Amino acid sequence: MDLELRHLKIVRAVAEAGSVTKAATQLGLAQPSLTAQLKRIERTLGGALFERDRNGARPTPLGELVLTRARVLLPAVRNLQEEAVRFANTYEGIPGFRIGATHGPILGGLVERLIAVHPATPISTRTSWSARELTTMVSAGRLDFALIGTCGDTPPPAAEVMTWTTVGSDPVFALLGEDHPLAGEKELELSALADEEWAAAPGDGCFADCFAGACARAGFVPKTVYESDVATGLHLVKVGKAVALCQATFELTAGLVMMPIIGAPLRWRHLLGWHADSVAARAAPLVADHARDAYADAIRRSTRYVDWLVANPQFGAIP
Repeated sequence: MDLELRHLKIVRAVAEAGSVTKAATQLGLAQPSLTAQLKRIERTLGGALFERDRNGARPTPLGELVLTRARVLLPAVRNLQEEAVRFANTYEGIPGFRIGATHGPILGGLVERLIAVHPATPISTRTSWSARELTTMVSAGRLDFALIGTCGDTPPPAAEVMTWTTVGSDPVFALLGEDHPLAGEKELELSALADEEWAAAPGDGCFADCFAGACARAGFVPKTVYESDVATGLHLVKVGKAVALCQATFELTAGLVMMPIIGAPLRWRHLLGWHADSVAARAAPLVADHARDAYADAIRRSTRYVDWLVANPQFGAIP
C-alpha cells in the first residue's frame, strides 16, 4: 500500500484526539474500520505509530516523526489546492490587474467590468496627472496598463517597450456655469469666450500649447488661467469666476452646462498602453475591449455629446 494524504490525516486525527475511538467519531468512521486502517498504515511505515491502552493513544518515536512531517505536508497541500483554485479563476494565469490612469471617464467603468468578469483576480489602481509617469511605471513593471489621454494626434510618451491602442476620441467642449449668459446656446464659437477667465487642470502633454494655438486662430489670447485640481476648477466655473474645457464625455454635475465648440478645434484621444513583453500583455485584448465598453457607456451618459455625434460621426468609440 502506498502512503496517501488521507493516511496522514488519520494519524494526525488520532494524535490530536488522543484515542482511536474519539478520532473515529470526529472522522465519521466506525472504530473498527479506523483501527484496521491504522494497522495498514503502520505496516506500510514499518512500525507502530501509537502506544494504545485504556488511557488512550500516545505517539511512538516513529509516530512523532510521521506527525512532524504530516504537520508540514498537510497545510502545504491545502495551500497548494487553494492557490490552484485562485490561479484557475484568474484570467490567463495573470496574478492581477494593476492599472494606472490620468483623470478621465474610463477607469471606473473598466474596473467595474473586470471585477464582474474576473472576481477572483485582484485589481489595483493608481491615478496621476502625468501620462509620462504612468508610462514609465508600466515600462518598469510597476503597473500592467496605463489609461492616458493625448491632445489630438500627438503620440503618447516615448517608450520602446510600450504597445498602445486607441480607445476613443473626443472633441473638447466648453464648460460653463448654468447662469452664464451663453449657457442657453446650442454651440459656441471659441471666440465667444475671448473675455473669460479660464480654469485648467495640470498635465504634462501639449494640451496647453494646443489651446493657446486654437485661441490665437480664433483671434484672442486667453486671459488668466487658474491651474487647479478638478474640484477647485469646477467650483470656479459654477460660481461664474471662470470657464473651462472638458472632454465631451465629462459627467456633468448640478450647476454646470457643457457646450460644443463649433468646428471642434481641440480633440482628446484616449489610449490604453501596456508593456509588450509582460505577462499582462496576454490580457491586453480583454482589457482594451472592456475599456472601449466603459468609454461607450460614458458617451451614452452625455446627452449633449450623443446629440452632437449625430452630425459628427468621426468622433466617439474607435472600432
